[in-house]
This record gives sequence, C-alpha cells and structure tokens, in this order.
Amino acid sequence: MRRLGLLAASAFFAATLPGAAQAQIGSARYAAVVIEPGTGQVLFGANADAPRHPASLTKMMTLYMVFEALRSGELQLDQRLYMTETAASRPPSKLGLPPGRSLTVENAIYALVTKSANDVASLLGETLGGGSEARFAQMMTLRARAIGMTSTTFRNASGLPDVEQITTAHDMATLGRRLQRDFPERYHYFGTRVHRMGTIALRNHNRMLDEYEGVDGIKTGYINASGFNIVSSARRDNVRLIVAVFGGSSWVERDRHAAALLERGFAQMGVGGGYGAMASQSAPAASLAMAAVGGTAAATALRRVRGTAQARAMPGRGVAGRVVPSRVAPARAVPARAATAAVARRATPAPTQKAAARVARQSAPARSAGRLSVARRATATVIEQGDGGSRVRATPERRPARRNPARPAR
Repeated sequence: MRRLGLLAASAFFAATLPGAAQAQIGSARYAAVVIEPGTGQVLFGANADAPRHPASLTKMMTLYMVFEALRSGELQLDQRLYMTETAASRPPSKLGLPPGRSLTVENAIYALVTKSANDVASLLGETLGGGSEARFAQMMTLRARAIGMTSTTFRNASGLPDVEQITTAHDMATLGRRLQRDFPERYHYFGTRVHRMGTIALRNHNRMLDEYEGVDGIKTGYINASGFNIVSSARRDNVRLIVAVFGGSSWVERDRHAAALLERGFAQMGVGGGYGAMASQSAPAASLAMAAVGGTAAATALRRVRGTAQARAMPGRGVAGRVVPSRVAPARAVPARAATAAVARRATPAPTQKAAARVARQSAPARSAGRLSVARRATATVIEQGDGGSRVRATPERRPARRNPARPAR
C-alpha cells in the first residue's frame, strides 16, 4: 500500500504540477524537488539535478560533519572553541565574536541553525580540518559523495560565494534525509526557533517553522548568485515529506512555493490540508508565480483563481472562494511582471489594494544598491544573509568630518 501511495503521488505531481514546477519566477536559478524520506522516492522534481549554488544550505553538511565528530568523540558538546582571526573576518551573517573569545560546540551548532553564522561555520571547519577550512571543504565533499550527493562540491564551510561550490536540489534533499536518518538524536536542533546565549537571542531565519504546521526544519540560504533557497521537512500524521526549493526572488515567494508543493504532496498521500496561514495562501501564490514563466498556458491557469480567493487569503484563515474555469483565453503570452501585476489588479478589490501592494513588494527581487563613489563602489559586496531578507554592503568606514581650525573644539 505504501508503494502504491508513492506511485500515485508521482503520477499526481506529474499531472498537476507542470505550472508549479516553473512557479519560481522562471529564472535560470530555479530548481525544486519533493521526496518521501522513508524510501528516498522522488515525488516531483524540476531542474532537480541541475547545478546550483547552495548558499547557507552548505551549513547542513558542516553540521553533518560536526554530528559525526560528536559521535566518534572527536568533539564534545561542552568543548570550547576559540575564535580565530580568519574565522572572525568572515562577512555576515555572523555571530561577531572577536578573536580569542570562545563558545561551546553546542552553542556553535545553534549559531549555525538559527543565525546562520558564517564566522562560526568557518571556525568549525578549521577545527575539524586541522586548522584549514579548505581541507575541511575537501572532507565535506568526499563525505557528501559517500552518502549519495553525487553532484555536490564544497569549497568552504559556510556557503559564502564561490563559483566552484555547487550542488543540486536533489542532493540537498538527500542531505536533509540523511541528517534525519543518520542523526535522529541531533535533528531537533533544526527546529529551534530561538536560542539564547547569555543576553543574546538568536532567532531562526526559517519562518516556515511558525507559518506552516508540521515543519520541523531544516535550513534556509541566500547569496546573490543563488537566490533564496530552502530545504524544509514537514510531518503530518505518519507521513513526512522533504522539499528543496532554489532560486526564489524573495523569502516570501520561496516559502509559499515550498508550502504549495508540500500541501499538494500531503493531499495526494491522503493527509488533510489547510494547515496554517502559509498553507491558505500557498495555492494563490503558486498560481501567481506561474504567470512569470508559463506564457499562454500559465496566464490561463492564473485566471482560474477567483479574486475572492486572492483577497481573502489572510494570515490564520482559510482561502475563501472557489476555483472556476476561465471564460477568457489569453490572446498572447504576456511578460512575466506585466502579467502578474495586471491580473493582481483585476483580481483584488479596492479595500485590499494596500495589502496586495505590500505582498508584491515583499515578493519582488531585491534591488541593487544606488550609485556609490568610486572608492565605496570598489568595496561594495553583496554578502550572505542566512535566508536573506535584506542585502548588506560591506563598505569602508566614513572619514571623520573636517574640523574648521578657526572654530574651537567643544
């Protein structure tokens, strides 16, 4: 019966998700896969084996190596790690410990899971790599190949930009599965919402933990080259699914698309849907995203969603309205942004225009920085921010203002 259920799920995804498969704005960075972790069965995939940049999903592999070291006795949870100058120099997202300060291995685990701290990831890499993060990255790659991640190469422990650091959606879903299967006693770390270190509260970047019922991990990631990535695992009743989504234009779009795929997977596996605010919004969000890539077919599917369903998909409530066939077929393919904006204007009643505009702003790609001086532009870099949500420029410190020598100092 379980095998029949998996076969039925595969058929369901193949038949009903061609649009959703392209839903992530149709960019060249998009990839997605849904697997049943008990067997490793792939239920659905789009560009699942295409090379992608993992961003902070890399830290999942770093933690896999840490968990192995804990099991072998190479590390202890209460062991103290001392921040090095090299690790402390890593750009944000970071814990910000100065060189010489220390933290325990367990706090380091929490820092990776919640804060997605690049400095701590580098420190762990140096610790397990005999003082060399590059050597640790080689160890990560070899171990990844051994557990079935055949298309993954790591170059650092954090996921900070490196053109040679690549993976696939399928490989990362496989890693999520192996973390659950190989270290069930450690998997609870990925469900941490807030971890306190003294007076510091580290909040998890994974918003799906609160917005989609049943999600208990795993990790988010973002760099400019990858877009917004996520590997998420959810459990309902006795059914668990893992979804990996790469290349989102925002964390909102990425999370809603992942929720849509999970929702349909659970429905086909015979588990009830409609869990949480994100689940109620996921179907309209996925349909809107189709317009970005699907041309005529996608625009037709988009018009099948009633305006009432779009307008009433409020947090904490179900989606009101029904899906009805469209009476108007599009005459031609419409550019992605124009199609989405036009349909949103027609579908949304006047009282919700502000809310619709806010969602559109959240789902829009992050804008690049404005014009900078030559000196500041030369040092401006878009850097890792865990799951993103914002861009940060690393710029030189401002020069102190010139003081008028004729004016006495106060």
